[in-house]
Amino acid sequence: MTAPAARPEAAEGPLLLRTDTGGVATLTLNRPAARNALSVALMAAMQDEIDRIATDARVQVVVIAGAGPAFSAGHDLREMRADTRLETYDALFRRCSRLMLSLTRLPQPVIARVHGVAMAAGCQLVAACDLAVAAETARFATPGVNIGLFCSTPMVAVARNLPRKPMMEMLLIGEPIDAATALAWGLVNRVVADDRLDLAVADLARHIVAKSPKTIAIGKEAFYRQLELGLEEAYAYTSAVMARNMMADDAAEGIEAFLARREPVWRGR
Repeated sequence: MTAPAARPEAAEGPLLLRTDTGGVATLTLNRPAARNALSVALMAAMQDEIDRIATDARVQVVVIAGAGPAFSAGHDLREMRADTRLETYDALFRRCSRLMLSLTRLPQPVIARVHGVAMAAGCQLVAACDLAVAAETARFATPGVNIGLFCSTPMVAVARNLPRKPMMEMLLIGEPIDAATALAWGLVNRVVADDRLDLAVADLARHIVAKSPKTIAIGKEAFYRQLELGLEEAYAYTSAVMARNMMADDAAEGIEAFLARREPVWRGR
């Protein structure tokens, strides 16, 4: 099923497409002529759809993709220059930050399907996803320094994926890195031939869909929360999480199935 999931911009059609297949919801940024630049309307459409998915038990994995020749070129600079008030810029970056946080807080894992370029806020979008698969011709950059606008909000997500020295190189030089470098630096999980990108994303999603959605949701939340804690606090927090996890029906089923050498039947609770 493919359906519009957003109000249109003039002459562009639906800004966001959603396709649901086998527990996987694919959200496709649909501004190909603008290299899927993240306009206010597109971000609003994405936010609306992410909010709906958060409570949709039928969805176990979300894939973020881009239509046309690019994943996303970042913020819409023409739109940004059309209204130069401080309050407009403040609202724009707050909206973007909320969207990125929503991806992290979404119970379902999110996979970025990256082709073409992922620049600035587009690179931030890749980093905000839990997993990323890139075509071997994909390119990544935080190039704001080249136009006098440092990539301060994009670096929040990207810096939580990369070591400090490579991150600073991306921020200070502003030149694109190739997919192989993105893999080596930890920005993406897998790099595949362009014609195998969809297969690689589907394979990754298939492995996640086979797991207990209840367990995945518990684990994703715990992963991000413990990263912000000190070592002792992280152990205390995750110990409590595991104890609660053991009380779930799916934990009992999974352990019993393992001991009986059979496939588990997840109940989602």
